[in-house]
Amino acid sequence: MNILQAIGNTSLVQLRNLISPGCAQIFVKLESENPTGSLKDRMALAVISRAEADGRLKSGDTVVEYTGGSTGTSLAFVCAAKGYPIQIVTSDAFSQEKRDHMAALGAKLTLVPSEGGLTTKQLILDMIEKARELSRAPHTYFTDQLNNHDSVAGYHSLGEEVWKQTNGEIDAFVHCVGTGASSRGIATTLKRFKPNIQIVVVEPAESAVLSGGQAGPHKIEGVGIGYTPPLWDARVVDEIQPVKTEDAKAMCRRLAREEALFAGTSSGANVVAALRVAERLGPAAKVVTLLADSGLKYLSTDVYKVR
Repeated sequence: MNILQAIGNTSLVQLRNLISPGCAQIFVKLESENPTGSLKDRMALAVISRAEADGRLKSGDTVVEYTGGSTGTSLAFVCAAKGYPIQIVTSDAFSQEKRDHMAALGAKLTLVPSEGGLTTKQLILDMIEKARELSRAPHTYFTDQLNNHDSVAGYHSLGEEVWKQTNGEIDAFVHCVGTGASSRGIATTLKRFKPNIQIVVVEPAESAVLSGGQAGPHKIEGVGIGYTPPLWDARVVDEIQPVKTEDAKAMCRRLAREEALFAGTSSGANVVAALRVAERLGPAAKVVTLLADSGLKYLSTDVYKVR
């Protein structure tokens, strides 16, 4: 077995203490069990392997990507395992732990300054343009996560795992939107098994563009890019839930203290939205969401600093 075979087959556990009487059961999939501590390992392996298979990525090429951290960490991990150099464009808007992790795996980092540590549409556009500039060098492969359909395929297995682990007894699936790849890949798989399953996507309330609102700065890392992502597919989505940054952070702290589950801000947003769905569906239903990454990636942020 090699390290890349350790990706996937993560645990599904039931929330016990956050659930109010009369709510549906909520199960969370622990994507922090993947090698770099996030679900992005799945897409990184798919993106690199598929590019190798059809010749877009060749031996000796350098991989280039723009990222808030988890995708970059996962790509750096896969590239380290396969022997590719990687250049990553990121920002001070994202946690120091993520940047350190990427560098530890051999990534060369280019930092784009943010507006006060916040994720904004302009920051994302600036990062994309810098990565595009780097990708013009000879012998590079630009993974371009926001436009790369290979990343969607990386999440089909996650949908299959959820279906198998619940024995097909699932009424709703809830997950945040960043690139749109994970929610789309999982939803496509689950809808194939059960067409009437409810797919609920989550976005920052401060930048609720998918709900028809205005783009704005927020601090839920890795999601809410400020415009509709190219991989977004509204056909597989039944509902959109906006969640405030502060509510997501507060839920992270509650998950740690009340459920012994240590996760990042998008995971907190997922659980906030899942609780709303569970209240509406009632006790006979089952809701699944993701803990997308580990809280270890956020220890330097205000999510977990001792008060």
